[in-house]
Amino acid sequence: MALTAADVLIETIQDWGVEVVFGLPGDGINGIMEALRKRRDQVRFIQVRHEEAAALMACGYAKFTGRLGVCLATSGPGGIHLLNGLYDAALDGQPVLAITGMAFHDLIGTFTQQDVALDRLYTDVAKFNQRIMGPAHVENITNLACRTALAYRGVAHITFPVDLQEMDAGAYRSKRNVKHHTSDVYARSARLPAETELASAAEVLNAGKKVAILAGRGALRATDELEQAADRLAAPIVKALLGKAAVPDDSPFTTGSIGLLGTKPSQDALEECDTLLMAGTSFPYIEFLPKPGQARGVQIELDPMRIGLRYPVQVGLVGDCARTLQALLPLLTRKTERGFLESAQERMKGWLELMEERATRTDSPMKPQVLAHELGRRLRTDAIVACDSGTIATWWARHIPAQRGQMHSLSGNLATMAAGLPYAIAAQVAYPDRQVVAFVGDGGFSMLMAEIATCVKYQLPVKVVIVKNNTLGQIKWEQIVFLGNPEYGCELQPMDFALFARACGATGFTIDNPADCGRMLEEALATPGPVVVQGVVDPFEPPLPAKVTLDQAAKFAKSLLRGEPNSQKIALTVLGDRIRELV
Repeated sequence: MALTAADVLIETIQDWGVEVVFGLPGDGINGIMEALRKRRDQVRFIQVRHEEAAALMACGYAKFTGRLGVCLATSGPGGIHLLNGLYDAALDGQPVLAITGMAFHDLIGTFTQQDVALDRLYTDVAKFNQRIMGPAHVENITNLACRTALAYRGVAHITFPVDLQEMDAGAYRSKRNVKHHTSDVYARSARLPAETELASAAEVLNAGKKVAILAGRGALRATDELEQAADRLAAPIVKALLGKAAVPDDSPFTTGSIGLLGTKPSQDALEECDTLLMAGTSFPYIEFLPKPGQARGVQIELDPMRIGLRYPVQVGLVGDCARTLQALLPLLTRKTERGFLESAQERMKGWLELMEERATRTDSPMKPQVLAHELGRRLRTDAIVACDSGTIATWWARHIPAQRGQMHSLSGNLATMAAGLPYAIAAQVAYPDRQVVAFVGDGGFSMLMAEIATCVKYQLPVKVVIVKNNTLGQIKWEQIVFLGNPEYGCELQPMDFALFARACGATGFTIDNPADCGRMLEEALATPGPVVVQGVVDPFEPPLPAKVTLDQAAKFAKSLLRGEPNSQKIALTVLGDRIRELV
């Protein structure tokens, strides 16, 4: 049987190692769906309930595997729905290929049904963005799209008019388009900084008296090298959220996360350091970094455009974090004065004691910290944890420790809600034998909760743990603490997620008693198949920053005075937390 243009598309992405496509069928991609059907033993098609989930799954797949994530959507609304997940990939530098359908090629631009110029729509999100012009165009464009996504770590987009998909692959070819003139060979850059740059970086780091390391997503595969550098430089390792698994949280060198949901020892380290080594991070909250002029800086970054993006460093080292640190380590002198590191370690001991106290409380209603803590204690060393955006990220960052061998992630720079469950599904598809947990809030989960049916359909044993407080917590506390306004528009209509899970064919648990939390989580994690656990928690427990500023305290008080509807309960909760910190 003669190959169609769509057959060429699927065979070409197979050549690039693609084994799974996340998507939703539609009449604008019928030819592509037929090509996938014929190759269903080689390329797995995961049918989703919403195209946004497909794009988020493709991003999560790329994050957890390092391979090309692929999503597929029909013309018009299907392609539009992909955008949020594609922006997640674009902002976090993940290689994702989006394939969309289009109207009949000779009706485009004539107001036909679903006539959306998706190639124009994707101009901002995609590093590569092309419309297929004919069957002989497919191989060239697909090779270039896959190569661009992988080499430049971003989104590539191919939009394919529906009638061209079913055309004979051997149809008209221009005289200059030589058949098979492209290649699926991908040359991975092994770039290393010049020896002079490494020497300059070593000079800065060796001269520092109080060196701090800030590690991000680019350092995830440089665990040993980070700890060796920290040991030589007597430097605490502060972690951006996407770098949570760069070093395990039981490492004697780390002070944990930084930012609004970070730790006080991390913030102290960055406020007091005189030298900063940034390893694979574009951490966006520059207000938490040292003040310009406070510290000399060295930055390791794969993308030369991002050198000096967040902090005015003295030396930029362009290259892979692990290999660059390996080249840098022999040039670093082991510091004999280790007071800065020891002070950070002592502070971290106190911080961990405080977190332990907050996470083992028996108050009713249950504190969200209890749910996170009990879950973290029961995760396997091969666990993959996908978190969502919102207050949930605070409890994940502070109370679910990253162990060596685990993977952790969430939506970073986009910080989109609803990514946790799709990320977890992608992880379970990629690693069927590993433990996969989505740790999500009720606001984010309810946006794409139909994907529980996807877990059931494909028998994916994803475990979903929901912090249920019936409110959009992050927005609520921003209104109160950062703006000084009473909360408004944040309350959620309560939903029974355990009942919903059972309606989908999954298992559902409800936990509302802290005394039962550990036992029930253990039972849920041991239950075969997809499981949803809803943990009913105190909606008045604030995810306060590690250091509350005077301005934040003033706005908090102002909000209570201006008519915050739950002012008394919130004030008592916060007062109780602060008293516990002092006694």
